[in-house]
Amino acid sequence: MPQVKQRENNRAIDLLDAAARLFADQGYHRTTIRDITSSVGMGPGSSYYHFSSKADMLRAVYTEGVRSVTESVLARLADESDPWERLALALEGHIEAVLTPTAYARVIVSVLPDDVPDVAGDLRLLRDGYELLWKELINDLDALVDAELLRLFLLGAANATQIWYRAGDLTPSDIAAGYVSFLRQPLEQS
Repeated sequence: MPQVKQRENNRAIDLLDAAARLFADQGYHRTTIRDITSSVGMGPGSSYYHFSSKADMLRAVYTEGVRSVTESVLARLADESDPWERLALALEGHIEAVLTPTAYARVIVSVLPDDVPDVAGDLRLLRDGYELLWKELINDLDALVDAELLRLFLLGAANATQIWYRAGDLTPSDIAAGYVSFLRQPLEQS
């Protein structure tokens, strides 16, 4: 029996790339299905072959964004055991991911789950899974601080790099090391 080839002109990836770019640049609510499909040379109805709705596209973009950021962080942690060094490496991985030319990570930073009630629960679960990694990293510091506030502070600072960062000034590693140095001495003395 001959093997059936998968459809070669599957445009789901093109649609997701376009959706991520437009959601990051224009915002979720200002982006239409027509904007997304026309940017890849498709008619608006064609997107429904791949995704049931714009919210379904957002869910897929978020899934990829969280996957890529998580992968970037975990890749750096594999061979390090010192908790402070792990925190700096995780920050470096997160910053690099939000600064990448693809828009997926920018979407998970700029589109909040509550902005899209249809998929808010799914988006929250994706974010919570990633943030669990950060809770563990901060708990490993064994510092006498509000771990929740420290997590929010670090992720907020790391996410904000996409606003002010200019290539050539500092590297993501420099930024991460600087953030950790701001914290380390006072926290080690607590």
